Amino acid sequence: MATIDARATQRSIATMQRNLGELSSSMMDPINPHCEALASPDYKNFGVSLFIVLGILVSYIPQHARIVLRRSSFGLSPYFVLLGVTSMACFLSNIFTLPESQEDLKCCRTISGFACFAGSLGLVQVGTQWLCFAVIFTLWLLFFPRATPSTTDPTDETEYPSFKTALIVTAVAVAQGVLVGILSLYFTFGRHEALRVYANLIGVCGTGLAAVQYLPQIYTTFVLKDVGSLSIPMMCMQTPGSFVWAVSLAVRYGKNGWSTWGLLLVTGTLQGILLTMGIYFALRDRQRKNKLLANGNSGHRQDRETATEESPLLEDSD
Repeated sequence: MATIDARATQRSIATMQRNLGELSSSMMDPINPHCEALASPDYKNFGVSLFIVLGILVSYIPQHARIVLRRSSFGLSPYFVLLGVTSMACFLSNIFTLPESQEDLKCCRTISGFACFAGSLGLVQVGTQWLCFAVIFTLWLLFFPRATPSTTDPTDETEYPSFKTALIVTAVAVAQGVLVGILSLYFTFGRHEALRVYANLIGVCGTGLAAVQYLPQIYTTFVLKDVGSLSIPMMCMQTPGSFVWAVSLAVRYGKNGWSTWGLLLVTGTLQGILLTMGIYFALRDRQRKNKLLANGNSGHRQDRETATEESPLLEDSD
C-alpha cells in the first residue's frame, strides 16, 4: 500500500509540475502585436482624443441651453433632427462593428485599464456625440411649438411643420435605432466574417444621411431668414471640431476607417455652410436692431429739442 501511495504521489507531483510548466509557458508567450501596441498608448494622440470628447460635450451645451431658455425648438427643421439622430446611430454602429474596434475591445482583457480606455476613446467619442444629439432630439420634441410662433410675420404664408409631423419623425427615429442595434448585434456575434462589409455599409449609410442632414436646416434657415433656436456658438465650436476629430480618427484607424472619418469631413463642410448663413442673418438682425434704436433715440432727441426751443414753458389752461 505504501508503494502504491508513493507512486500516486509522484504522479500527482508530475502532473502539477506539467501544469505549472504549461502555465508559465503560456505566460511567456508574446501578446498580440495589436494589443502590444495598445499597451503603450501614444500620449499625444490620447490627449487630443480626450480633448475631443470634452469638446463634444461642451459644444452641445449652448444648443441644449438655447432650446430650454427659449422654451421652443422653433427654427430647427424636423428633418434635420431626424437625419441627425439616424446618422449618429449609423455612425455609432459603424465604429462599434469595425474589426479594428473589435480588436481594441478584445485587447482590454490583456492590457491595463488606462491603455484600454485610451484605445477605446474612438468609441467614447462617437457614443458621446450620439448621446448629446439624442438630448437635442428629446428637447426638440418636448419644446416643439404646438402652433405657429407669434413672433412670425402675420402675412407670412410659410407652412410650418405640425406636431403630428414631430410624432412621425420620432417614431421613425426610434424604429431606425432599434433596427440598427439589432443588425449590429447580429453581425457581431452571428456573422462575424461579414462584419467589415456591414461596418462599411452602415458607415456609407451614415455618410449619406449626414450628407443631406444639413440641407433641410439650411433650407429652413434660409426661408425663415432667422436662426431661430439654432445655436451659433455650437456651430462655431463644432465646425472646426469636425475636421480635428476626422484627423484624429484617421490617425487611429487609417485608410480602413474611411467610412468613419469620412463622415466627419462631410458634416464639417455642411456645418460650415450653415454657420456662414447663420452668422450672416445674426449680423443682419443686429444691424437692423441698432438702426431702429438709433432712429428711435434720434426721434426722442428731436422731440426734446423742439420742446425746449419752440414750446412754451407753461401751456394755456383754457
